[in-house]
Amino acid sequence: MYARRRHVYFAMMGTCLVLFVLAWALVRLWSTEAAVGMCVVAMVIPPVAAMVANRRGPDDRWWDDPSGDPKSDEWWDELDGKKRPR
Repeated sequence: MYARRRHVYFAMMGTCLVLFVLAWALVRLWSTEAAVGMCVVAMVIPPVAAMVANRRGPDDRWWDDPSGDPKSDEWWDELDGKKRPR
């Protein structure tokens, strides 16, 4: 899962870079409005790419990892209705 998220992130950031460079290297010669529109689209991509890259998948079990504090872990397990093996 991690590799797929990383590939999608780099693909989105590459697309952002290509849009920005093409907008001001080529498209501005024909239409400034289209170049600005391409830059606006490129501006939206990085935050979305960051959300995609940092999203947790169903296989990522980070929420139920023990914290290292036995008293706190015992308290949370009691709230969750879990019985910890001793």
